[in-house]
Amino acid sequence: MTDDAFDPETYVAELREKRAEKDDFFDTHPQSPIPPAERDSFDGLDYFDPDPDYRVTASVETHDDPEPVVMDTSTGREVRYLRVATFHFELRGTDLELGAYRQEHDDSQTLFVPFRDKTTGQQTYNGGRYMELTPDASLDELDDVVVDFNLAYNPFCAFTDTFDCPLPPEENWLDVVIPAGEQTYESA
Repeated sequence: MTDDAFDPETYVAELREKRAEKDDFFDTHPQSPIPPAERDSFDGLDYFDPDPDYRVTASVETHDDPEPVVMDTSTGREVRYLRVATFHFELRGTDLELGAYRQEHDDSQTLFVPFRDKTTGQQTYNGGRYMELTPDASLDELDDVVVDFNLAYNPFCAFTDTFDCPLPPEENWLDVVIPAGEQTYESA
């Protein structure tokens, strides 16, 4: 898939706008994961600078009979997902793959892509980060998708212990540094 309409400058401007909207939501919305006692001092999330190089085209391998994958959660429970696809891509000269999941009995088109990389626990949340992708068509109709690590975000459990979040399975631990998306949240 070639993205002939992709304009890096427009992309970066739109990404910065989305980040500002998210910061506003986290600052003001009653359902923000930022604890109420910390909202007065909240001045936005920390992000890596937008980098179009971390927006990659991945080939899609669909799984007609998806394998169940049990993921541990931040509170020690287990949740069950189905690996519905595997994305194969190259990033900075390294061939990588990521599993894409849906919960059982979830008919939505949105794919859950949790991952860890070499920034995990250092520059990014120690439980890993998430991406969500909603392809324009059914998975079995796609040859490839855009995986944009600039959209990687921290799960709500990165902000408070009141949330229970799935942790990326080992198959989605990437042995590369991905300085893109949200960084670790530092409470005030």
